[in-house]
Amino acid sequence: MHTENSQDPDVNIAFYRHQDSNDRQNTDEYLKYHSEYQNYHETKSHTESEFPYNTYLCSIPLDFTQVPPHWHSELELIVIKKGRGIVSVDLNRHAVTAGDIIFIRPGQLHSIEQEEHRSMEYENIIFKKELLTSGPADLCTARFLTPLLKGEIPSATFYTPVLSYYTSVSDCIRQIDLLCDARPDGYQLAVKGFLFQFFFILVSNQKQNEEESTPQTKTLEKMKTILKYVEEHYQERISIDDMADLTYYSKSHFMKFFKSHMGNSFIEYLNDYRLTMAERMLRISDASVLEIAEMNGFENLSYFNRIFKRKYGSSPGKWRSSQLN
Repeated sequence: MHTENSQDPDVNIAFYRHQDSNDRQNTDEYLKYHSEYQNYHETKSHTESEFPYNTYLCSIPLDFTQVPPHWHSELELIVIKKGRGIVSVDLNRHAVTAGDIIFIRPGQLHSIEQEEHRSMEYENIIFKKELLTSGPADLCTARFLTPLLKGEIPSATFYTPVLSYYTSVSDCIRQIDLLCDARPDGYQLAVKGFLFQFFFILVSNQKQNEEESTPQTKTLEKMKTILKYVEEHYQERISIDDMADLTYYSKSHFMKFFKSHMGNSFIEYLNDYRLTMAERMLRISDASVLEIAEMNGFENLSYFNRIFKRKYGSSPGKWRSSQLN
């Protein structure tokens, strides 16, 4: 994940299907986007302009323990392959298990996390709407795709085997995966065809989609404002007073608002964010533990050491050594 200010070079990937010796490389490419989760609003492209469709296979907690809340302009499908976990979309938190499919529209706030001590493997598919749209004058774009992606045509977010049309949805994804593995000449045509079939299934079953309890747009925008502020200011001192002023809430109302939607307190969330950034710096920089603590908003070294050990199971120094070995 990267913002406009990122200095990292672009990394464009057409397809990543994990096979044999490519597994680690493919996961590393995916982690380039999801390990730096300070960028809640992803502005870096995940895809090649020539054919903007990516597939990754990921494992929690082997690759990472969570993909924290973020949003981006691409469409995303999460296909659970093994195990169990938690996926949240627009603050709706769901336990997911093998076989479940999650459809995420552009701009939806979403996250993935470990459920207790369980593991989960999932396929992550990311593609741009431009892969299918042909401009505002195109009937399919104007009447179906654009309204669907804006949420004006109702569609389910979580697809499980209990849905009457689940098999049809699942088959589209399976056929695309087979094409991406084999890559016969012209396979891109077939991939687009199955994506159109996927959206036809969603549109034709819109009346079957029960309305989910979705937070109001104002609530989601408020949460995005909070997350963006943390991204831009986590290295500085941030107080509850600051956040109350930002949201135009009283201190007590802000704390209640944040915890009711995120599941933990703002201070807990901020500390976890800073710890994740500090852990990354321990792996990639030569800065001292004290410098890393200060660069990530921790003014007290002993406090940083204590909560780092609580999260990662060892002191920052020992953690750095273990990651280098």
